[in-house]
Amino acid sequence: MNKNHHLFMARRRFVKGMAAGTVMASSSMVSRFSWANANSDSSGLSGTEFDLEVATLPVNFTGVERTATVVNGLLPGPILRVKEGDTVTIRVTNRLDEMTSIHWHGIILDPEMDGVPGISFPGIEPGETFVHQFKVVQHGTYWYHAHTLHEQTGMYGALIIEPLIQSDEPKVDRDYPVLLSDWTDENPVDVYMNLKKMGGYYNYQQLTVGDFIDDVSVLGIGNAISKRLIWNKTRMSPTDFSDVTAATYTYLMNGNSPTGNWTGLAKQGERVRLRFIGAGTATYFDVRIPGLKLTVISTDGQRISPVVVDEFRIGPGETYDVIVELPDDQAYTIFAQSMDRSGYARGTLSPRGDMQAEIPKLDDPVLLELVDMMGQMAQKDGEGNAMKMMNRKNPNHSRAEYGPGVDMRIDYPRVNLDDPGPGLRNNGRRTLTYADLKSLSPIEDQRAPTQEIELHLTGNMERFIWSIDGLKLNEAKPLHFRKGERIRVIFHNDSTMAHPMHLHGMWSDLESSEGVFQVRKHTISVLPAQRVSMLVTADAEGRWAFHCHLLYHMAAGMFREVVVA
Repeated sequence: MNKNHHLFMARRRFVKGMAAGTVMASSSMVSRFSWANANSDSSGLSGTEFDLEVATLPVNFTGVERTATVVNGLLPGPILRVKEGDTVTIRVTNRLDEMTSIHWHGIILDPEMDGVPGISFPGIEPGETFVHQFKVVQHGTYWYHAHTLHEQTGMYGALIIEPLIQSDEPKVDRDYPVLLSDWTDENPVDVYMNLKKMGGYYNYQQLTVGDFIDDVSVLGIGNAISKRLIWNKTRMSPTDFSDVTAATYTYLMNGNSPTGNWTGLAKQGERVRLRFIGAGTATYFDVRIPGLKLTVISTDGQRISPVVVDEFRIGPGETYDVIVELPDDQAYTIFAQSMDRSGYARGTLSPRGDMQAEIPKLDDPVLLELVDMMGQMAQKDGEGNAMKMMNRKNPNHSRAEYGPGVDMRIDYPRVNLDDPGPGLRNNGRRTLTYADLKSLSPIEDQRAPTQEIELHLTGNMERFIWSIDGLKLNEAKPLHFRKGERIRVIFHNDSTMAHPMHLHGMWSDLESSEGVFQVRKHTISVLPAQRVSMLVTADAEGRWAFHCHLLYHMAAGMFREVVVA
């Protein structure tokens, strides 16, 4: 990456950090809306009845006062703690001057309780109270968030469900939800319009002439030109990791900026459960705690065979529970860098609130690889042959071309689940992959699928058009699932960006490339140029949302309605 980029981003992080630090030192504003730095019982509501009020609150993360959308005066909203088997009643009152909603992410419930405006209910109008009521039929780590642009302005929180049988839970001394999110001082509508004007509006890592000269010195002129031609021919950029970056984002951990330093108390010898929640609207986070091993025990509320790793990637919508053990009474940094390496969120585990550990440097940005653009073609045939094959049509591919709204097609997607993704390959750390995730419980519905539905995740990155099978939501007919049917859904990612796909109301049983049940999830991240399949039991009658959980991709059209009847 060019040196000017590194200098710019370093200066920007320094200025933002100084500004935020000054504000926190001179004002109580931050402490009014962010979670307290204490143990797990210091914040939250528990029981079977809850009253939530959605309103605005002045906040200041960067030295400039802005307005957030908050729940009960908190950003994130209060931790809600409920028990499996209980029927809960949640009254949501809208104090805003526009419609809003709350979606209970990953929760199995009736469609009219799901909280998706235009699909399952009309939304909550200003001054109205909507009553959500549902029986809790699962347990684990979940979350709630607005199903509007208010998600970007702070409307989200943790939902922790205790199991019916407590002995099934791992024994820990501390238990903390850790919400990872992104904040912008810009209006989310302006962010979206900027992306529509230019897909790379916030990408300050674009390749320059200086990078080309560096390539020539290492690769030679011929190979350097070939390297550029591969990407230019497809109008792709090898730096397109994230649509929105630290050029506008401040990354938050439990509502605290890096200078705010959210802290969870933990002492020598204690086992700590950290419930990571991917609440980023446009951000994948790569999470590690230098000096500690992470034992991953759960994903999306579902227990898995424990996996010991150094690092894991969490996409918007996903959750991962990890256990760490403190070997001493020192402080440890919880470090969550954005996938594009433009910034980070961070917090601390320590025996006292005034301690902190060294903050790691951001990893150097890397480029997307040929495998992220060409899939199996690049894996099998290498760069030269892959370029030749890229221009040939696959004679077995019967689908029509999608038109100007799609700038990329991948006829030979890769199917492996053991890839941690671009930016994490061969970095010297043991990184979690989907191949590591194996549910402790056997698959509940062992019937073979009677229907297969293939969905191509498509887009035009320069024009910021995102779609499924080349069609945006307003252009597409709903997907129809017959009630009670077992269905295989196949994702085919025709882009160089990862897409976290979230089906409401039903579980998604991820399959291995051999068609073997891997793990049950509610949000499945599909890597660039990858083909992934899942099985769904259509046991939830009604209308449901099915979309990419990158907020601006969803808004741009990567969304389908699913009708179960």
